[in-house]
Amino acid sequence: MREYSIGANDAGQRLDAFLGKACPGLASSLIQKLVRQKRVKVNGKRAEPSARLCEGDTVNVYVYEERLAEYARENAVPEAPPEVNIVYEDENILLADKPQGLLSHPDDEGRETDTLIGRIQSYLRMTGEYDPAQENTFAPSLCNRIDRNTCGIVIAAKNAQALREMNEHIRAREVEKRYLCVVHGRMERSTGRLENFLRRDTQEKRVYVERARGTDARTAVTEYRVVAEKDGLSLLECRLITGRTHQIRAQLAAAGHPLLGDGKYGRNEQNRAYGASRQALCSYRTSFHFPDKDGLLGYLDGRSFCVRSVPFAEEFGVRVTESGVERRKG
Repeated sequence: MREYSIGANDAGQRLDAFLGKACPGLASSLIQKLVRQKRVKVNGKRAEPSARLCEGDTVNVYVYEERLAEYARENAVPEAPPEVNIVYEDENILLADKPQGLLSHPDDEGRETDTLIGRIQSYLRMTGEYDPAQENTFAPSLCNRIDRNTCGIVIAAKNAQALREMNEHIRAREVEKRYLCVVHGRMERSTGRLENFLRRDTQEKRVYVERARGTDARTAVTEYRVVAEKDGLSLLECRLITGRTHQIRAQLAAAGHPLLGDGKYGRNEQNRAYGASRQALCSYRTSFHFPDKDGLLGYLDGRSFCVRSVPFAEEFGVRVTESGVERRKG
């Protein structure tokens, strides 16, 4: 038998969801069966799988401890190295500058264990801020993600309340994310707004831009301005109004200006002419605009954070600051 005391990071979850995290390897069907057979009890009483847990509850699972330990060993994930380029950190959140080539999360097959979230969890274990043995289900989690070959700021939450609040702020569009990118050609206008619909193809792992809203298409809006031009390329600053998969890459390609180095939405022969093999795209600046300052994260209102440098922008004589981008002097 195993007993769990529900803490603040566990509260609010459904019982079956909690068990799926607290008992690694227990299949959903087995969890449902254990609950039906009254081998799971909350505060000593039978509970439905959909029951919401409260802080202070006690959950007992009547399964042999040896079998639970076996499930955990079978599903153990190797640790990632604790190498994190930290942009900002406090007791609730961490902003990391993800390098190109690193996945934000494990892929669908779970083949890669060296991911940004894996590194952040390893780092927090090393600093003593995260001890899996003291947690039933919660682990530090990402609030947003960016593509493998996109670099820049990703937000991680260190506790469940921070995760819930930050996700709410993101949904309410109170977190502003700005990107820098290099595109082929010169833009027709120095500033503009790209607004259309994106349809995601999960088989091809790409999105398609559509002018009319189809059944599976979602609105996508990006604002841009030209920062600099050089050698048939343009450096743009983009502000995401919506945050869709591959949004900047797909919209700019559809506008006739694919990203430098982007082989999926651009043309490799164009990229080879510049010796570019990875897309020039960086989530360089994140700003928080929180109308409700009474929440856990209210102290972040009005603050902006940016990466230390964006190499492809520096090639245009441009550097990044917390207030935006500016041309280097001299």
